[in-house]
Amino acid sequence: MMISVEEALNKILSRVFVLNPERKTILDATGQVLADDVISDMNVPPLDNSSMDGYAIRAVDAKGASGKAPVVLKVIGTVIAGDFPGKTVTAGTAIRIMTGSAIPEGADSVIRFEDTDASARKKDSTEIGLKGEVTPGQNIRRAGEDISKGCLVLTKGTVLTPAHAGVLASLGRNYIQVIRRPRVAILATGNELTDISQPLPAGKLYNSNTYSIAAMVKFYGGIPDILGIAQDRQNAITDRLDSSPEADILITSGGVSMGDYDLIRDVMKESEITFWSVRMKPGKPIAFGSYRNGGRLIPLLGLPGNPVSAMITFELFARPAILQMMGKKVIDRQIFDAIMEDTVTNNDNRRLYVRAIIEKRNGRYFARTTGTQSSGALTSMSIANGLVIVPEDRTSVKPGDKVSVYMLDWC
Repeated sequence: MMISVEEALNKILSRVFVLNPERKTILDATGQVLADDVISDMNVPPLDNSSMDGYAIRAVDAKGASGKAPVVLKVIGTVIAGDFPGKTVTAGTAIRIMTGSAIPEGADSVIRFEDTDASARKKDSTEIGLKGEVTPGQNIRRAGEDISKGCLVLTKGTVLTPAHAGVLASLGRNYIQVIRRPRVAILATGNELTDISQPLPAGKLYNSNTYSIAAMVKFYGGIPDILGIAQDRQNAITDRLDSSPEADILITSGGVSMGDYDLIRDVMKESEITFWSVRMKPGKPIAFGSYRNGGRLIPLLGLPGNPVSAMITFELFARPAILQMMGKKVIDRQIFDAIMEDTVTNNDNRRLYVRAIIEKRNGRYFARTTGTQSSGALTSMSIANGLVIVPEDRTSVKPGDKVSVYMLDWC
């Protein structure tokens, strides 16, 4: 019995769960989901510091200063970034200061080099002329201005970005707790398959599915574990599946149709099978259930053997499952309207996913097919940036018709 795409996805997502946390460096954790709130135990910046190269002064000492009538102050020292000021600014004095340096005691503002006559004086001049006024606090970054001690910096569930790595580094955090990446075991089945590392015998095909699937697993944040190729024998399949007892989910390609040598369903029947046919094209023969490895029941998603079918069903079903296991909240794809530029026929009473090139022109989106829609034409997936969705009850789409498009993100 065929079920809908939505029903199939719901059944899969109801059987995969958010994984346990792991401790990772902030660089290695990019793209993963934060497992705990991050509370700051310090101020950032920790001290008042200068946002400009210039002179630390008292704002009152610059009152009335102008280019025609500079106010001259005595320079009593220099402070560079990383040094702690050893002198105090008092009436009529200034300290030369670099960006990021701590503000000396007594100073309440920083005047930029450009607003002084520094360019006309020697670097070690004992005096400086101010050519403009400043206000208290000008060009000073206050302690805790970015992050104050005790505040909530990042919330549990945040997907860590490069900017978050910088924030964590500013707090002195090298390690962080994140939801671990799922280990995805990938098995190709079929007597006709040869690994890409071997010469291609007559009548055989290179195993492309493993590599497109593994690349997608990695692209979406999982850890691919390639189990190789299993011949069309049930014990060959189970031997390979048994070799990955730590997998969080098993993904196979091939062996889920109605042929004499389609054995994935037989393997799953020994544990549990949830569904094996979805009302879609390409990708009708797809199975989901569990595989028992020792004391564990591991979710098993059996994808079709045709290369395009395998990629599209992975996109629709495996990608959301992997993201959910990683703790990500947003797992839906963007779907929007476009104008079709080609004719598409749908005679199978199944939801059709047409490989397409989506372009925006004059504020509107347009979709055209990639050409052949054969489920073996893998090059069509390499140039597609979206899928046109033709509903089950729609028999055709003509040029000018409005269609829904599902965007892919690997182009």
